[in-house]
Parts: sequence; structure tokens; C-alpha cells
Amino acid sequence: MQSDRNIVLIGMPFVGKSTVGVLLSKVTCRSFIDSDLVVQAREGMTLQQIIDSRGLDEFMRIEEQAVLEIRACASVIATGGSVVYSDAAMRHLRDAGIVVHLDLPLGLLLKRVEQVESRGVVMTPGQDIADLYASRQSIYRRWAQITVDCSGLDQSRVVSEILNSIRAVGQGQNGL
Repeated sequence: MQSDRNIVLIGMPFVGKSTVGVLLSKVTCRSFIDSDLVVQAREGMTLQQIIDSRGLDEFMRIEEQAVLEIRACASVIATGGSVVYSDAAMRHLRDAGIVVHLDLPLGLLLKRVEQVESRGVVMTPGQDIADLYASRQSIYRRWAQITVDCSGLDQSRVVSEILNSIRAVGQGQNGL
């Protein structure tokens, strides 16, 4: 992989994008950007406060704008789980990097879910994590250039799997 390309992590809430992203940035000597933190810093509110006060549509517009303003190279970018709803944001991220989907089967993901009501998860009224998972899986697959199954892996092993997958793709595409 070219050293100036970003590594962009997408996936469900609670899959570990931010945690893995920090470790991946250390191992690869890249900067780390968490798009959720970018949104919060821009708005001066938590994600949940934005959703509660402005609604889901406005939150997604804010998230899209924040991602479109990210001008990074040689970085690891952990995205909010809902960024994949924005074609413009995803094209922007993909143009500057390789998109890695961190995947976890629903049963394992549900074991990690805590305080979903306060985490700023983009869900419509009446929707639960299982519904969200079912609706987003095809969207994650659409944008992912690499998918890493995180089942049974600790964070350091996920990092290794990401790096091995990027190397394999890079060899197949002449260095990406």
C-alpha cells in the first residue's frame, strides 16, 4: 500500500473501529482520526445530543459535511457507523484510501452493545441493533475493498488481519 494512502475503517457501532484504529495507527506510524470526534468537536455536542436536538437527517448532513472536510493522507480514519449512508462521504474517503469493513456476526456484536440510547447511533424509532445490522450489511459490503471478520480475534489480531489483507490487495493491484 502506498504510504500516503489512508486506511478507512467502516462497520457497525460497537465493532471496535476506534479501538482498532488507534492500535493500527501506532503500528503503521500514521495519524489517527475518529470522524465521530470530528463531528463532536465541530458541533460542541455529543453525537446523541446532536441527534436529540436536531434529528437524524440533520445529524447525517452534519456527519457528511465533517467527513467531506477531512483532508488527510497517511492516516487511519475510524468512521461513524452511519457514514456509509452518504455516497459523497464514502467516495471522498475511498478516493484517498482503502476502505476496510470490520465485520462481526450479529450474535457477537450484541454481546458488545451497551448504552445504545446514549451512544449517538443513527437508528429510526422502533429500530433495534438487529434491524440496523440487517439494513447496513449490504451497504458496508458495497463500499468495502477489504472485509475483516473480527470473530474470535482480539484487537491486535484484527490489526494483523487488516495489514495482511492490505498487503494481499496491494500485491494484486500493483501497490494500490
